[in-house]
Amino acid sequence: MIANGTIAKVISAAILSVTITAGAAEPTLSARPTFTDEGVVHVPAFDLPPSAFMSKEAVDLLKMRAAFQMPAFSATGDIAQLRQGMEMVLASSVRLMQDRYPVDILEQKIAGVPTRVVTPKGGKIDAKRVLINLHGGAFMMCADACALLESLPIASTGGFKVISVNYRQAPETTFPAASEDVAAVYRELLKTYKPKQIGMYGCSAGGALSAQVAAWLSTHGLPPPGALGIFGSGAVRFAAGDSAYLAGYIDGAFPPPQPESPPPSPIRSYFEGADMNDPLVSPGAHLDVLAKFPPTLIITGTRAPDLSPAIYTHSQLVKAGISGDLIVGEGLGHCYIYQANLPESQDAYQTIVKFFRKNLD
Repeated sequence: MIANGTIAKVISAAILSVTITAGAAEPTLSARPTFTDEGVVHVPAFDLPPSAFMSKEAVDLLKMRAAFQMPAFSATGDIAQLRQGMEMVLASSVRLMQDRYPVDILEQKIAGVPTRVVTPKGGKIDAKRVLINLHGGAFMMCADACALLESLPIASTGGFKVISVNYRQAPETTFPAASEDVAAVYRELLKTYKPKQIGMYGCSAGGALSAQVAAWLSTHGLPPPGALGIFGSGAVRFAAGDSAYLAGYIDGAFPPPQPESPPPSPIRSYFEGADMNDPLVSPGAHLDVLAKFPPTLIITGTRAPDLSPAIYTHSQLVKAGISGDLIVGEGLGHCYIYQANLPESQDAYQTIVKFFRKNLD
């Protein structure tokens, strides 16, 4: 029997031999990462080509980014300007979504909360089921563009009535205003639908809010919805885990976390004064809360800052005994489902529709 230490030496020698023989004259040891005693990894600069598993359309989207940089809207404290800028950036994506997925939209207040009721144009509407959409936008913007980008393809593809909730956001309000608004709409829908007939989903902030609302309902005496969708997010804090750093340097849509405390934002945070470990803020960190969740679908991307929160949330749900699925788009970033022309997005729409059909009565 060969000792473990000897085996390790033999394997290391074999790897080094293959590296030298198969490569150039010298192994590129300088390109390797280095590790500190604190566990910090110093990563050398490298080029990341498009993944071989990405669609041509997704690769073309990467090529387009060579000529486009996201404006630094966060540099201003003018919330109106921030919101207008985001709507302008997403306007072309909204037009593409509207062309591909035609719908009818009705502005309506439900329980005093402004909503959009989105239904497929000219198609049969599923009378048994209803979906609640919670739009993305960092809990401070995108009530129009993000709501449409998330609602249109699901309503059109699945024949669902989708109610997109224009919940209260920062800086005008803080946590738990959004959860209260969504719970009010949900309570009103319970007068018409059974809990198992109602699904809830959102992307980015809306994905996190979907999880927060599920926790809110269970702690306020309301039954859970029949199914949940957490897209571009997790049931824990957003900018945490490996993916926040990796995506910051690879995708660039969000900056990587700063080693020191960043300066305060000029715009009041929705979570100002809140405990980020509160089960109503980060339910994914509390198994007893997750155990009351309905079946949950999670969607993220390998280059998304939300990859780590999404994976962690799914692992916690499995630990809590909750069924669900995890979809990870190869080579794709944050809320890639906003891009209607990507085959990966179209696959995701079909998956979302099938998930809600399967889990809602």
